[in-house]
Amino acid sequence: MDKLLIRGGVPLSGEVRISGAKNAALPIMCAALLSAAPLRLANVPHLRDVTTLLNLLGGMGVAVSLDEKLGLELDAGRLHTPLAPYDLVKTMRASILVLWPLLARCGEARVSLPGGCAIGQRPVDLHIKGLQAMGADVRVEHGYIIARAKRLKGARIFTDLVTVTGTENLMMAACLAEGTSVIENAAREPEVVDLANCLKAMGANIEGAGSDTITIEGVSTLAGAAHRIMPDRIETGTFLVAAAATGGSVRLRDTNARILDAVVDKLREAGATITADDDSIALEMDGPPLSVNLRTSPYPAFPTDMQAQFMALDCIARGTAVLTETIFENRFMHALELQRLGADIEISGNTAVVKGVAQLDGATVMATDLRASASLVIAGLVARGETVVERIYHLDRGYECIEEKLSQLGAGIKRIR
Repeated sequence: MDKLLIRGGVPLSGEVRISGAKNAALPIMCAALLSAAPLRLANVPHLRDVTTLLNLLGGMGVAVSLDEKLGLELDAGRLHTPLAPYDLVKTMRASILVLWPLLARCGEARVSLPGGCAIGQRPVDLHIKGLQAMGADVRVEHGYIIARAKRLKGARIFTDLVTVTGTENLMMAACLAEGTSVIENAAREPEVVDLANCLKAMGANIEGAGSDTITIEGVSTLAGAAHRIMPDRIETGTFLVAAAATGGSVRLRDTNARILDAVVDKLREAGATITADDDSIALEMDGPPLSVNLRTSPYPAFPTDMQAQFMALDCIARGTAVLTETIFENRFMHALELQRLGADIEISGNTAVVKGVAQLDGATVMATDLRASASLVIAGLVARGETVVERIYHLDRGYECIEEKLSQLGAGIKRIR
């Protein structure tokens, strides 16, 4: 199993390109199931989750091809098997995103209950209630969600919780439903907007994406289209935090500060100087960071996917920080590993109190989930001596060539196979 060996103490410096967003690419790839015509995608990140989803789509009959510029084409014209088996679904919770497109296109779907990172409950009951509201017959048997409907009917659906994948699934299903659908308490994340833009390019009638109420007028068929995946705001934030923690100066290309306002505000609060234009962000740090308090909430508030990285920053910041996690109940598992490096962290329920220390010391640590992995890498970059991060397959699910990109910025980091 691969590991990362990090020699800390080097400020990050230089320029690196940000990849396409995993959390936008996965639902947009699933949108290909809605049409018999090809969907051409650019800026798709090369990640383990993307490969897993391509294997899943291929097993259903979707033809997959890459062009010379690594653009991806998905052709579901010969879709033949509306099944998502456990062997492929067990490693990736986002695979639930095939459920609604399969049902809308084929009239039936059989999707295994998903797996993924062990960061807390992500119940699928919201997805099932939405399907039932649109007229589907849904049941759960032997670990599979089984759904049938001749044609889904438009409905007004209020989600009890703000759910990104639930909003995305509802949007995709409503595109081919009969009549008008209204999603209330919808997720507002940029990735939801990116999916809506792709669906509109395919011929869908969608209004309100990016707000808490989305209205979709169903159509009988969707066409093919071309779409470019938005930049990854979490990868962007991770590299910005890594630069701030190491006292560095970096410029990130092919990204946009407007998709992570809450993160940029917190970095400025920590003492970073940040400048941005339409397709790049630059950060410069002068002196050690200041502690920053944060509370995770749905977009546009501070994202749960950046909490672990900021905890690593707070570990070596001046002062004491209080971090409150409101999205996932198990998302402080990285705190125990940071303590192995010398961090001063106390956990009480969904709150962590982090007292900054002058120095972390390298040690062997184990990643527990995707973003926890990123926090341990950041901590290793600032720690004295060598840090070994084990179980980095989590990183490969969400960060494209992270050790290569960090090496471009001067980090002492390499993969041990």
